Amino acid sequence: MKKVWIIVSAVCFAAVLMSGCGGNKSSGTEFVINNGAEPQSVNPTQIEGTVEHRIYMALFEGLVAYDPKTSAAIPGVAESWSRSNDDTVVTFKLRETTWSDGTPITAQTFVDSWLYYMAPETAAVYAYMPAMVIKGAEEYNAGKAPASSVGIRAVDDYTFEVTLVGPVPYAVDMMAHYAFSPIPMHAIEKFGDDWIKPNNFVGNGPFVLESWTPQDKLTAVPNDKYWNKENVFLSRITFLPIDDTVTSYNRYKNGEADWNVTNLFPLDMLDEIKLRSDYQLAPNLASYYAWINVNNKVLGDVRVRKALIMALDTEELVSKVMRAGQLATGAFVPEMTGYNPPEGFKFNLPEAKKLLADAGYPEGRGFPKFTYIYNTNDAHKKVAEWLQQQWKKNLGIDVELQNMEWNSFLAKRQANDFDLARAGWVGDYQDPSNFLELLVTSSGNNDGRYSNAEFDSLIKQAATMSAGAERMNVLESAEAIAIGRDAAVIPLYIYVTQNLIDLDRWDGWYKNTQDIHPYVGIKPKQ
Repeated sequence: MKKVWIIVSAVCFAAVLMSGCGGNKSSGTEFVINNGAEPQSVNPTQIEGTVEHRIYMALFEGLVAYDPKTSAAIPGVAESWSRSNDDTVVTFKLRETTWSDGTPITAQTFVDSWLYYMAPETAAVYAYMPAMVIKGAEEYNAGKAPASSVGIRAVDDYTFEVTLVGPVPYAVDMMAHYAFSPIPMHAIEKFGDDWIKPNNFVGNGPFVLESWTPQDKLTAVPNDKYWNKENVFLSRITFLPIDDTVTSYNRYKNGEADWNVTNLFPLDMLDEIKLRSDYQLAPNLASYYAWINVNNKVLGDVRVRKALIMALDTEELVSKVMRAGQLATGAFVPEMTGYNPPEGFKFNLPEAKKLLADAGYPEGRGFPKFTYIYNTNDAHKKVAEWLQQQWKKNLGIDVELQNMEWNSFLAKRQANDFDLARAGWVGDYQDPSNFLELLVTSSGNNDGRYSNAEFDSLIKQAATMSAGAERMNVLESAEAIAIGRDAAVIPLYIYVTQNLIDLDRWDGWYKNTQDIHPYVGIKPKQ
């Protein structure tokens, strides 16, 4: 006997989402987004940032999609799903839909796609994500077991079954992420790496790739094969790769863009921006932090890492530099219902100086110069300069700053070719594990290369547990090891979202804690 979790038909879903179905389509309505940097790729296996995620949501759709108000899972390619009595098996009922070229999407599509994504030779950054929750997937991703051992199967053409490592309470919510995307294997077989070029592109989202001129713009137009096309009201989405905050803000002010994505404006003009009626401020399930390369001989000393953290007055950072309500923190995971993150290390200059001296660098003498890298953005630059000043003033340490464009920055960070690196993480789903999994040894996002067997074991244990206080206690213990004992990263603050979009003009765009804004349902107000 299966426990039904949610069943929503395509018709009812569209009605709930749009408060009515059918032909309200606004012809000729372009939606222009100042999207930040030039995207890495539109291939789901090769993307990892919010810049790319915003494009992904236009071009692809997984078994589930994001609720525009809450970011919780709602039906996507799957019209319904159910869980077994012990919560370890999720069965999805798929709707009859196709790729943008008319090729059917079936349960076997998801089997083939997920196996391709998790295959070690694909080297997908987020492969650790499905590998940690699907039975047998970790061994397959590590190249230690065959594909047949992975707990996914096509029961029939439109029934897809996933066997989890345990109850994994957040499993369905996380499946809206591109780590669980369908992949057009037939297009890859035909075109190879060129399948993502506009003339070859095949997707299954509400839009398809129309054009991509690097450093200029990427455009997407409606997918007439999309199952919920009646609720796609935009005739085109244009993504502009503008990482200069002054340019981005001025173009928005001049009416050249409809949405200036979060924090993409100059901090020096924040007082002016806060007074705008189209300034959308909201809490954010996101952490701003710095990676520490623990493979660096000096930074590998935990005393040095603790000294670097305890020399930072992050309350000053948020109150005098950022000035938008960000929350200074010594923790890595934001507070969530039922989860109380450990405090981590607080500003304590005498202790920071003592730790640095104990490590052999009294007053910073003899400490080698190191580099902090960050991607182009006004706010990141100001944070970097503040860090540089704090470490020089408080510890006598010299830090060089290196500003890099997005793709080069990501490549350098992923290669572990840095000393310290700027980082931020927006929750993909609302569970502490989504943050803590970054620090697991096998995580493709573990750019600092932190590794602790006890921590890894606790994260794996939590994945096998049912929701509740006991599971949260295990996750809190894990964070206490990585952050409260090992100083694996330098926590700085919890984000807020600061978007610019005129909600008197646009319907269907909602503030939410994950800052995720699907395009289905966005339309001009009448």
